[in-house]
Amino acid sequence: MMPRAELLKDIVADLRMAASFVTILPAASSKPAADGAVARATWALPVAGLLVGLAGAFVYKAAIRCGLTPNLAALLALGTTALITGALHEDGLADTADGLGGGRTRERKLEIMRDSRIGTYGVCALILSFGLRWSALATIASPFAVTLALCAAHAAARAGVPAFMSLVPPARPDGLSASAGSPPGRSVAIAFAVGTLALALALGPGKALVGLILLSFAGLMLARLAIRQIGGQTGDILGAFEQIGEILVLLVAAAFQIGR
Repeated sequence: MMPRAELLKDIVADLRMAASFVTILPAASSKPAADGAVARATWALPVAGLLVGLAGAFVYKAAIRCGLTPNLAALLALGTTALITGALHEDGLADTADGLGGGRTRERKLEIMRDSRIGTYGVCALILSFGLRWSALATIASPFAVTLALCAAHAAARAGVPAFMSLVPPARPDGLSASAGSPPGRSVAIAFAVGTLALALALGPGKALVGLILLSFAGLMLARLAIRQIGGQTGDILGAFEQIGEILVLLVAAAFQIGR
């Protein structure tokens, strides 16, 4: 059995790795990561998501207290989460939309996804993503309910990433997804448990179940599309998966008006 001190050290290392993986915060250790460290640390992705959600919620509440409308506060909250993550997931969504929507062959799709330029499909995807999330937060309005929704959305959207990485093979031998490796079953299970708990605490058991069903269905559809068009997943596909998850959870939260 692993000594408690060593176990705690590994947990902290995984949390720092996850935070550095999905945010621009200088959380990673200066020492090079060992083989499989990124894949093992994926269990902590929903925990890192909670931090991102809390940051957005803090800005939202501060904006409301300063007298701004829910519409403006929601926009500032989204800007905050995009800033903290370096718009990593938004970039993945845009690249995925451009690649899967614009290329004719597998090679061309992958080439487009690696291109730093953004196309029409990517622009439309970003407008849709920001528009839906902004509208959902403005509809929820209550700072307490927005806090619950943002934390649940950012945690749950990342909770399925380890499973996606484990079940869908990398589309190319190099790149972010391939270098990260396949998460072990324990990391997949812990991430799923954390995401499910966040949903249940924020939305309640019944509404959380609706969210889980929608997230699972969206993941299956994206996985099928990615495998059929490019042969697997990439870092951009994972970013798109996270964005879709955020949107779905926030829409469920808005539809059921949580916290009121």
